[in-house]
Amino acid sequence: MTETKSTCPYCGVGCGVIIESQGAQITGVRGDPTHPANFGRLCTKGSTLHLTAASPVTLQTRLLHPLHRTRRGEAALPLTWDAALGMAASRFADTIEQHGPDAVGFYVSGQLLTEDYYVFNKLAKGLVGTNNIDTNSRLCMSSAVAGYKATLGADAPPACYDDVKHAQCLFFVGSNAAWAHPILFRRIEDARAANPAMKVIVADPRRTDTAGMADLFLPIQPGSDVMLFNGMLHLMLREGWVDAAYIGAHTSGFDALKALVADCTPERVSAVCGIPEADLATAAQWFATSRATLSLYCQGLNQSTSGTAKNAALINLHLATAQIGKPGAGPFSLTGQPNAMGGREVGGLANLLSAHRDLANPAHRAEVAALWGVADVPARPGKTAVEMFQAAADGEIRALWIACTNPAQSMPDQATVRRALERAEFVVVQEAFATTATAQYADLLLPATTWGEKIGTVTNSERRISRVRSAVPAPGQTRHDWAIGVQFAHQLEARLRPGAPSLFPYATDDADAGAEAVWNEHRETTRGRDLDITGLSWALLEANGPQQWPLPEGAASGKVRLYEDGIYPTPDGRARFAAHAWQPVAEPRESRYPFGLTTGRLRDQWHGMSRTGTLGRLFGHVAEPSVQMHPDDMAQRKLQNGDLVHLTSKRGSIVVPVQADTNIGLSQAFMAMHWGSEYLSGQSSTGERLSGVNALTTSAYCPTSKQPELKHAAVKILKAEMPWTLLALAWLPADSALAVRTALSELMQAFPFASCVPFSNNAPLSEPGRERTGVLLRAAAHEAPPDALIERVEALLGLAGSDTLRYADRKRGQRRAARLARRADGASTLEAIVLAGDTSAQGWIKTLLQEELPAQTYGRLLLVPSAKAPVAVQSRGKTVCTCFNVTDLAITGRLAQCHGTDEDRLAQLQGALRCGTNCGSCLPELKRMVRATGPLAPKAATIAIAAI
Repeated sequence: MTETKSTCPYCGVGCGVIIESQGAQITGVRGDPTHPANFGRLCTKGSTLHLTAASPVTLQTRLLHPLHRTRRGEAALPLTWDAALGMAASRFADTIEQHGPDAVGFYVSGQLLTEDYYVFNKLAKGLVGTNNIDTNSRLCMSSAVAGYKATLGADAPPACYDDVKHAQCLFFVGSNAAWAHPILFRRIEDARAANPAMKVIVADPRRTDTAGMADLFLPIQPGSDVMLFNGMLHLMLREGWVDAAYIGAHTSGFDALKALVADCTPERVSAVCGIPEADLATAAQWFATSRATLSLYCQGLNQSTSGTAKNAALINLHLATAQIGKPGAGPFSLTGQPNAMGGREVGGLANLLSAHRDLANPAHRAEVAALWGVADVPARPGKTAVEMFQAAADGEIRALWIACTNPAQSMPDQATVRRALERAEFVVVQEAFATTATAQYADLLLPATTWGEKIGTVTNSERRISRVRSAVPAPGQTRHDWAIGVQFAHQLEARLRPGAPSLFPYATDDADAGAEAVWNEHRETTRGRDLDITGLSWALLEANGPQQWPLPEGAASGKVRLYEDGIYPTPDGRARFAAHAWQPVAEPRESRYPFGLTTGRLRDQWHGMSRTGTLGRLFGHVAEPSVQMHPDDMAQRKLQNGDLVHLTSKRGSIVVPVQADTNIGLSQAFMAMHWGSEYLSGQSSTGERLSGVNALTTSAYCPTSKQPELKHAAVKILKAEMPWTLLALAWLPADSALAVRTALSELMQAFPFASCVPFSNNAPLSEPGRERTGVLLRAAAHEAPPDALIERVEALLGLAGSDTLRYADRKRGQRRAARLARRADGASTLEAIVLAGDTSAQGWIKTLLQEELPAQTYGRLLLVPSAKAPVAVQSRGKTVCTCFNVTDLAITGRLAQCHGTDEDRLAQLQGALRCGTNCGSCLPELKRMVRATGPLAPKAATIAIAAI
C-alpha cells in the first residue's frame, strides 16, 4: 500500500488528507494529522472520498476519452486528443477572426488548482485577448473580494483558523458552518469547550445547527444584514463602545458612515430585521466590548444584490471597535470552494489580473503584459458569470469553454442558462464526470483528471497554500486541466500568433515539472504585491508543509494574521469605512409571491453532486429533494408532510414535496441548492422541462461584485393535485447501477413530477465490500400514464421476469410488481418493487426493502395497497450519523436511558452507539437531540431534523 499526502476537494477549509492506494486503485483515505487546517479530522464527505473515487458507480460516471457530437442531442462519439484539440482550436480561431475575441468566453471553477487557473487566465487575457473569463467563484466569493478591497484595500482575509481559540466573542452571520465548514466547526466546538465564557452570536433567517451553539440567536429577515450591522454601529456610537483612537490613527471615511447610521435606530432596525431591540443591543455590546471578536461569514452575505455592502458593513464594525489585527479578532470570510482563493490570487475573474491586480488599472495591465510577454492586456471589462451566459443567450458570445463546473445546475435563472448553451455555436466542456447536466449540451467533451490524480497547489480560507499530489495515474485518456489548456493554447497560437514564441513554455509530458513551472511563473507575478510568495517554493512546501501568504523572499515563514501594525494596503495606509445604506432584496415578497425562498447546503452533499451523488450512503441524512416550510404556513394552506407543491417564481416553476420545519421562519421557505435536473425533474403543462431549484432563483446581482442573489427569490407555493403516484425502488448490480439510473432519469421527463436518487445499505466504512447500491424513483401525474411507460420502469429494475409478483387494475390505473431474492442465510428479502397508482404502502415497503428485512412471510401481500403493513415492520429511522449508520430512533431510544447533564448524556450516548466519534459532522445534531430530550427540555419538545 502507498500513502500520498494531498488535500480534500470540498469546502475552503482545505483539509489535508492521506490517500491510500494500491497500484491504480485508491483504497482508503484519512485525515492528515500534520496538516494545520484539520489535524487529522475529516467530515462525512471527506471521509468517504475513497468510496467516491473507487466505487463501481463513480467509475461508470467518469469521462475517460474525448467525445464529439456531430449534432446536438445525439450521442457523443470518441475521437483522438489531437483531433479534439485541433477542432477546438479551429472553431475558436474562426470565431475570433470572424467576430472578434469577445465572441468567446471561458467559464471555469473554484475547484481547479492554482496552476489550472493561471493557465486559463493567461490563455484568455494574454493569448485570445478577451477578459471574458469568469468562474463559479463569482457565485461564491466575489462579494467577499469586493468587500475586503473596498475597506481593507486588498482581497486578503486577515484572520486565521487559530483565532477561534483566542476569540472571546464569535459572530456567525450568513454561515451555517456546522454543515458548510464542519471541520472548522469542530475546532470552534473545542475552543468553546476550553473557554465556556466565550459568547456566540448567530444571525440567520433559519435556526440552523450552527445556531444551536448560540448564546444569542438573531433570526433576521432575509436581506436585512446591512441594517443589522448599521444598527449595531448606531448603538456602539451611542454607548461609547467604538475605539476613537484606532479610528483616528488607522482609518478614513468614518464621518460619512457616522452620519449614515444615525437613522438606523433600534426601532427601525427591529422593524426591518424582525428582531427585538434588546437582542440588537446585546449583540452590539458583546461584539464591541469583548476582548476579541471574530466574525465568520459566508454565502448569506455574499449571494446578494447587496453582497458588497453586507461585507463592507460588517468590516466597518471591526474597524470601528479595533477588533482586527490581533489574536481572536477580525472579519473572516469562509471560502466556499477548495481553491476559490487560488483563483482570486491568479486573477481568474473577469475584472481581475494576476496577484490581486485590477483590470481597470492601466499600470496593472502594463505590469501583467510585461510579465507575460504580450503587447497589452485588453482594457475592456469581461463578462462576469451571469453576464456571460446572458450574452451567449443573446448571440453575442458564440463559443464557450466550460471547465470543472456545472452551470446547467448551479447558475441562477436556468431558463436563460440553458438557452445560452443551446444557442452557442460551439460548447466545450472539460470535465471529469460525463453525467453532469452541462455535459449534455457539449459539442466537445474533454476528459480531465480529478481528486487523487491531480498535481499542483490550492489555497484555503486562511491564505494557506498546500500541495496537491497524485496518488494514482490518470485513468483512461484523462489529462490535467492545466495541460489541456496549454495544449489547446499551442494549437491556437498557430492561428493567432504564427511564428511567435509560445506564451506557454510548460512541459505537458512531465506533469510535475510542468505544473511547477506554471506555479513558479505565478509566484513571480506576486513579487512586491500584498500576497507576495517569492520566498516560497515547491521544495519548501515539500519540506515544511502548507504555508500562509504573504511569504516574501527572505522571510522565514508566512504571516499568521494581517494588519497587526494597523497599516493597510491602501494609498494612505489607512483602512476605509464604506457607508452603505440598507437596500431590500431584489424580489421582496408580495401578494402574488408571498414567500421568500432561501437556498443552502446539505450536510453530506457538495454542489451539483457529480461526485457525492454517486454514493448512496451520502443520501442517508437527507434522502430526497423537498422544500421546507414552517408548520403554521403549511396548516394555513392545508398541506401535509410529503404533499407535492408547485414552487413558482417569476422565472419558472417546479413540483417538489413539502416538509414541515419549525426552524424556518413564517412566510419563508428553504430548499437545498444541490437539487438539479439530474435528481429532480418533470414537465410543465406546456411541455417545458423543469430543471431543479435554480429554475426559480434570480440572476439579479450586486452592482459591484456582480454576484447573483441566489439566497433569495420571491415564490408562491400551491398544492399540486396529482392523484396518480408512483414509487419504484430496487437494489442494483454495481456494474449496471449508473446505466439504470441514467435510463430512469430520462424517463423523469415523461411525468409532471419525478425525482430519482440513489440509496445504500450504509455498510460500515471499514467494510466497503458490503456496500450495496439502490435507486429510488418517485413520480406523480394527473392521470395514469401509458402502460408501456410503467413496463419500461419495471424492466429497468429487473421486474420483467417470471419470478416477479404482479397485480394490475387498468380501470383504476394501478399496477404493482415485486421481486424477492434468497440470501445466503436462507431468508428472502425484497429486491425490487414498483407501486403505481396507489403508493399508500410506501412507508413500510421502503423500510422492508432498504433495511433488507426478511420478507418471505409476505408473499403476495406485498402487492396489497395499504398504509398498514400486513406483518409488523419496524423502521430503524432516519440516518443521523453516516459513519456508523446510527438513526434518530436509535439515538432517542438510547437517550431515554442516559442520565446526568447534557454533556454526561452525550458521552453516554457516544459510548453506546459511537455516533459522532469519527468525523463529528453529526455532533451539532446530536447535541440538539440531547437538549431536546433532557430534563430541562419542554415536555412537548420535538426534534426537527431539517435539510438545512
